[in-house]
Amino acid sequence: MKYTVDIDIDLPRERVIELLDSTENLYKWQRGLKNFEPLGGQPGARSRMVFQMGKRELEMIESITSRNFPDEFDGTYETTGVFNIVKNHFVELTPEKTKWISENEFRFSGFMKVIGFLMKGGFPKQSLKYLEDFKAFAEQGTDVRDAE
Repeated sequence: MKYTVDIDIDLPRERVIELLDSTENLYKWQRGLKNFEPLGGQPGARSRMVFQMGKRELEMIESITSRNFPDEFDGTYETTGVFNIVKNHFVELTPEKTKWISENEFRFSGFMKVIGFLMKGGFPKQSLKYLEDFKAFAEQGTDVRDAE
């Protein structure tokens, strides 16, 4: 499954990158993130991420494949039955406005093939929700943990 989501953020591109590139900030806009553990440095940095998704805990491994700020930031995200490739681009629309474009590709195996098929509309919605949460954090200082 492949799809693209995007959002306009009312901040200069440099500020968007500064906020996005902070591991401390991840908890403020990635809803459900409970733990972020770096496993190795650049290039090809890997991290273990643990999310609380309702009553279920989800662990995934993030591997950075390209870190070419301010233009792009790409990675893969792996968990049982799911391999996700994400390519992020940051376009300066004006000196005070940035477009974040996120291209996503999901590959499913095992039982997750069925889940991926049945819930294919939910994946783009979740990806867009992360972008919306980042926009609210970046522009207004909204912390998703305050809503949990």
